[in-house]
Amino acid sequence: MTVRHPYKRLGVSPYANEEEVWGSRNFLLEQYSGHEGSEESIEAAFERLLMTNFKQRKKTKINLKTRLKKQVDESPAWVKNLLSFVELPPMDIIFRRLFLFAFMGGWSIMNSAEGGPAFQVAVSLAACIYFLNEKTKSLGRAFVIGLGALATGWVCGSILVPIIPTVVIHPTWTLELMTLLVAYCFLFLGCTFLK
Repeated sequence: MTVRHPYKRLGVSPYANEEEVWGSRNFLLEQYSGHEGSEESIEAAFERLLMTNFKQRKKTKINLKTRLKKQVDESPAWVKNLLSFVELPPMDIIFRRLFLFAFMGGWSIMNSAEGGPAFQVAVSLAACIYFLNEKTKSLGRAFVIGLGALATGWVCGSILVPIIPTVVIHPTWTLELMTLLVAYCFLFLGCTFLK
């Protein structure tokens, strides 16, 4: 059955929300129960409104990948060049590397009182260079990116850590340790997402 004016048939305005449409449908079905023709027209009007609502939602649905790809395509050349250095690896690789650097961070925290975390930094840098070399097949490039990630992390940590209120920081954690934790984050990001 087709209904020409589904809003009028259900007794709601064209600006009614879904809850009002459902309420009107249920009320009218109770009121006209037993009258087959009325029940069919109420259901037909309700289905037409649902389909119209569904089509509107589908039409306005945001396709994020297409929109981002369009923005990248329309972006300046320097942005395209910058994005050519970034990739998104499979989730298992991300989690493995995240676990490795989280383990190194935990190890550094546990041994922070003894002589500093120099060995953990060396192992983390070596792991970062190894992962980058696997990806880029160029040891020189991997070495430069790894050292760059470590240096950037160390500088950012040196700037950001003193800003953190001392109430948030564990009393036994030194500035060097906190800076190193920031550097581990940069090493993780560098060896996982840069190419």
